[in-house]
Amino acid sequence: PKDLLDRRVEITGPVDNRKMVINALNSGAQSYMTDFEDAAAPTWDNMIGGQLNMMDYWNKTIGFTDESNGKRYDVIEKPATLIVRPRGWHLEEAHVEIDGQPMSGGLFDFGLYFFHNAKRQIASGSGPYFYLPKMESHKEARLWNDVFVHAQKTLGIPNGTIKVTVLIETLPAAFEMHEILYELKDHIVGLNCGRWDYIFSYIKRLGKNPNFILPDRAQVVMGKAFLNAYSLLLVKTCHERGAFAMGGMAAQIPVKGDDAANEAAFNKVRADKEREATNGHDGTWVAHPDLVKVAMEVFGKLEGPNQLARQRQDVHVGQKELLEPHQGERTEDGMRECCRVGVQYIEAWLGGRGAVPLYNLMEDAATAEISRTQIWQWIYHGATLSDGRKVTPELFDEVLADEMKSLRETLGEERWTNGHFEQAVSLFSEMTKAQECEEFLTLPAYRLILENEA
Repeated sequence: PKDLLDRRVEITGPVDNRKMVINALNSGAQSYMTDFEDAAAPTWDNMIGGQLNMMDYWNKTIGFTDESNGKRYDVIEKPATLIVRPRGWHLEEAHVEIDGQPMSGGLFDFGLYFFHNAKRQIASGSGPYFYLPKMESHKEARLWNDVFVHAQKTLGIPNGTIKVTVLIETLPAAFEMHEILYELKDHIVGLNCGRWDYIFSYIKRLGKNPNFILPDRAQVVMGKAFLNAYSLLLVKTCHERGAFAMGGMAAQIPVKGDDAANEAAFNKVRADKEREATNGHDGTWVAHPDLVKVAMEVFGKLEGPNQLARQRQDVHVGQKELLEPHQGERTEDGMRECCRVGVQYIEAWLGGRGAVPLYNLMEDAATAEISRTQIWQWIYHGATLSDGRKVTPELFDEVLADEMKSLRETLGEERWTNGHFEQAVSLFSEMTKAQECEEFLTLPAYRLILENEA
């Protein structure tokens, strides 16, 4: 469709926050992925609030006045093209049961949104567009395809009206990109490099093998090793098949009150986007409206709205390249960062916030997953830090306790006791020290949300 031919810059954000939804639509990005998944915590209020925001958007009644300052927010004349990301296959919606069993979260998100808005979207010259997360195989893609065929038939909408972009954010999916494109051939328009979840999946799927121990998260960069290989292979595969190859997320957000740090953050985004554009990506993701301009400076230089013509037949990526780990150090600082970020993210998530600004990065659930699996992997193998110490459960306990002590002092007693820190610390600690690497942190965390709601 014509409103998906130019996707040079896409902004993402949680669907439940009305002000953020309007700001993203107005950001100047070509498209906006609004999120029921990793950038939203799946409380009942958030999920239903998100659906209401979407209905209001398509009804043209989403305007909003901020009561704290009387500021009015309205959607501009030509907003970004809206794409919705439902939850992945692993998450349930506990508030809706079918035959006594909780319903699939993704089907709940997709079904409500499609049922209430599809016809209006088509009438307005757009359509029902989706991003599909977390898939590991072409069979999961086939299941989504069956759902789409059924949904379109039920509403009397022509097959193929639904358009999807699939996130390649798990290691197994990187080996099945052609198959995924094939299974969804009537509906798919592109693939996207979901880099943070991809790192998490790499650790989860290869974690017990001593040949694949990763260094500090800061050294697992996109331009090297398995991440570079998968980015190039994605471009090659998509362009061979006439699909868009979307770049990944730049998580940096503006640093207020510190010009040097702000400039450094913007330069990081610029360098990242230049790498993607050079590789042949058709567009990219940012997490904040102020970064749309920065990404557009890079992707705006391209000849035309996309790079589908760049075939990348020069790329030769196989199993060896897709599995090659990054070289680098493991440090106590890296461990401390994992503890700080992991716990604070889980705490916010339990409190109903899924997109959380931490240390000048916009973090989502993938961050917490990397934080806990990275230390899990180091403990599992008794990996050594660059100073020669061995990573043990005891060392982790010590580092975690120390980080939490200083966090508690920084935040103050009131914020600590009124928040969900005790729950977050114990969940983070438990999962990091578990014998097996748990599939998803969000599953036990969702059970805690339900307990807290009750």
